[in-house]
Amino acid sequence: MIKTVSIRAFDDQKPGTSGLRKKTVHFMQPDYLEAYIQSIFNAVPVRRMLLGGDGRTFNDAAIAQILRMAAANGVEQVIVGQNGLMSTPAASHLIRKHGLDGGIILSASHNPAGPDGDFGVKFNGANGGPVPDAVTDAIYARTKEVSEYRITGQPAPAPDRIGETMLGDMRICVVDPVEDYAALMRSLFDFDAIRAMFQGGFTLCFDAMHAVTGPYARAIFEGELGAAAGSVIHAVPLPDFGGGHPDPNPVWARGLMERMFGDDAPDFGAASDGDGDRNMIVGRGIYVGPSDSLAVLAAHMPGLVGVARSMPTSSAVDAVARARGVPAYAVPTGWKYFGNLLDAGLISICGEESAGTGGDHVREKDGIWAVLAWLELLAKRRQPVTEIMQAHWRDYGRHYFARHDFEEIDSAAADALVGALRENLSGLGGQSFMGLTVKSADDFTYTDPVDGSVAQNQGVIIRFETGERAMIRLSGTGTSGATLRLYLERPVAGPKGLDMNPAQALQPLASATYSLIRLTGFTGRDAPDVIS
Repeated sequence: MIKTVSIRAFDDQKPGTSGLRKKTVHFMQPDYLEAYIQSIFNAVPVRRMLLGGDGRTFNDAAIAQILRMAAANGVEQVIVGQNGLMSTPAASHLIRKHGLDGGIILSASHNPAGPDGDFGVKFNGANGGPVPDAVTDAIYARTKEVSEYRITGQPAPAPDRIGETMLGDMRICVVDPVEDYAALMRSLFDFDAIRAMFQGGFTLCFDAMHAVTGPYARAIFEGELGAAAGSVIHAVPLPDFGGGHPDPNPVWARGLMERMFGDDAPDFGAASDGDGDRNMIVGRGIYVGPSDSLAVLAAHMPGLVGVARSMPTSSAVDAVARARGVPAYAVPTGWKYFGNLLDAGLISICGEESAGTGGDHVREKDGIWAVLAWLELLAKRRQPVTEIMQAHWRDYGRHYFARHDFEEIDSAAADALVGALRENLSGLGGQSFMGLTVKSADDFTYTDPVDGSVAQNQGVIIRFETGERAMIRLSGTGTSGATLRLYLERPVAGPKGLDMNPAQALQPLASATYSLIRLTGFTGRDAPDVIS
């Protein structure tokens, strides 16, 4: 029996760069989830779809409700990860493998979980990637006018057993969330070489952060590749991620960092985030920043046809592209902007400074894939991470880079800061701040080389005469207040200056940028909450 439930439209359901994210309790209020899901079904024709999430609080209840709504909205088939679990890259793979119309992924990615944490809903399209702006805009338009939702009166079967069940006329296929993804990884990497490296005594510590990648990492790293039992830590997914913050960076993965810089450090360390699409790479005694990791993998990737990075990401990978004679693209922040380039075959690898790296195998960033790419590189180069990085910097120069995050600042203050900066862009050239002189300043605009679509006002870029670059933008992934992000880059060609302390190397640029944007005057802040 199909029921129609009358509701009011909500005025705060505009999705950001990765779907709609709010506090968990906000999503749990009556009709809120239902209004957004109905708006997706109203905007996008869906006959066959995927459904899964990272297991955070409210995941189970949301999946049950979405299944009941899907059955009432004419969906014929839903593929669900067992127990509702599915990493974001695995979801992208299954959408592509089965030719689905799209999928709903329940995650707030690297944001904390639990009753006081965050929840999110993202719709991916038929290519397996985040839908383009036109579709997102259509969904948002429906949220402003939705007045009812449709739902079956039958309870949804729990997705705890692999196999098929029916909910009305809709077929529910519960699948092992790891199996197909692991098979894809076997087809992409030389597992024999990596396995031989582990058999030779190579050691690994992978921190799954009590998030969705625990089962994937255990099955692949320990089960198939032979890493020692216990190499994967915090491997059991928990609804609150064990009370941790599942963002794979040196701040939130502090335990892993301490281990990798300790006396008995493993050969290689890595971590992934809440939904499995981000990664952190650490060697014994060395942290590899996401921009450097992207550049190194591009430098060693066979058959490279092109590279792409988000605009705030350092231009280290551009130097690799120049040396290898392939094009390099800079896109706005948001993985959806890589989709057209990947679908058109223009790039082989892409990445973001926020710990996301991906290839052309799926249409999402992929944490496990990035770790496997590093393991294959280590197996074939037979060098420790430190030596690989030093060789890379000698060949391509070093791009010192950091992101300064100012979290939960007053939204009006953040808007005023960015607004004032944009108003003054044309007059910044030639002005000096704390000893650095501005060469140029502009607001980044991106024209997609495939479909010609234009994205404007994607972040301010300040270039200084001595080669440094600063980028300023407001993030779309927070759930409370505003997050102001400053990105700082200082390229050094070498041979000298390749072994500086990154914080010291970037301090003059940070001081100049703080002064230029009048940070303290607008926000009252004089130091970031997080540096990564």
